[in-house]
Amino acid sequence: MKNIYLDNNATTRLDPMVLEAMMPFLTDYYGNPSSIHDFGTPCRGALERARQQVASLLGARHDSEIIFTSCATEATSTAIHSAVALDAKRREIITTAVEHPATLEVCEHLERQGYTIHRLGVSAQGELDMAQYRALLSERVALVTVMWANNETGVLFPVREMAALAHEHGALFHCDAVQAVGKIPIVLSSCEIDMLSCSAHKIHGPKGVGCLYLKRSTRFRPLLRGGHQERGRRAGTENIAGIVGMGSACELADVHLPMMTAAVAPLRDRLQHELSQIIPSVMVMGGEQPRTPNTLNIAFEFIEGEAILLLLNHAGIAASSGSACTSGSLEPSHVMRAMSIPYTAAHGSIRFSLSRYTREKEIDGVIAALPSIVERLRTLSPYWQQGKPQATAGDFAPTYG
Repeated sequence: MKNIYLDNNATTRLDPMVLEAMMPFLTDYYGNPSSIHDFGTPCRGALERARQQVASLLGARHDSEIIFTSCATEATSTAIHSAVALDAKRREIITTAVEHPATLEVCEHLERQGYTIHRLGVSAQGELDMAQYRALLSERVALVTVMWANNETGVLFPVREMAALAHEHGALFHCDAVQAVGKIPIVLSSCEIDMLSCSAHKIHGPKGVGCLYLKRSTRFRPLLRGGHQERGRRAGTENIAGIVGMGSACELADVHLPMMTAAVAPLRDRLQHELSQIIPSVMVMGGEQPRTPNTLNIAFEFIEGEAILLLLNHAGIAASSGSACTSGSLEPSHVMRAMSIPYTAAHGSIRFSLSRYTREKEIDGVIAALPSIVERLRTLSPYWQQGKPQATAGDFAPTYG
């Protein structure tokens, strides 16, 4: 079977109903929502309806807590810069070693400006070191910024508990929820998270639009200035078609949320189980931890993930690798390094990320194609020939998350 797309943590297909909702705002309704004339009125109404749809999916208490941005990266950068600007005496940030670059690179930038950045470690299964977290909290911390779900492994972090602990020391809490929204229930009105970032294109919406949730009464400094849009919290004419698309995508994600557990997770678990049984010497990253229902990161020892991806692509299967190619040399991703994954496995990690569009026959296609790909590459690998274990298929089968 050709054209199997299992890279949904990178981006998702646009839902046809989302496109249908967007089309009038790409053609007939082109007014500026800030205009008081009749061309602007329908756009202004659509903007506020989308705000309600996003707030509903996130379980926000008020629609006004939603600020539309160009993407989750902008939302995350806004949250971090706002937090550090509020109190000059607080010069420390706590994050994790496995965050998305949208967080890590902003923290590195602030570190060069003299801020102290604490990066929480994780176990071999991707579990956060909560003892280290509690020890690092103090009156010097301006912000804790932690992802809800890791983009490579799908491992879920205890952000509700972490937010409550941060508040005990007067620190703000920001959450990158890009990989969690639309996959697990989120009720922000019942927790102490101050700010949260999410993106439309991870939930079958359009690219180029995201939002920042800002809990009411949370002190805030805008990153983009120069206009009154978004109640003065984010300047720039709103991307109405994109925002309408995000609102529609959130409404549909809310409707389909039970499907993630009832239908998508069993497909992920079947893929994990079958590959672990058929192929020897595999490791499931974070398989013993609670994970998002759509994510499987599995490593095939003694071969390169990039080679696996190329052959999968030739077979019509799209996935992604846990390794990154930098400056012509292959290095395991920062997530694999933080988890202390053995070198022989870290290079061979592949992430399969499913969606509500994934079907059983597509999982069958991967199960049929991948074993021969791995076997072919291992016959060419001197590491496999030298370090080939005597284990049989299934000895490395994981515990399901």
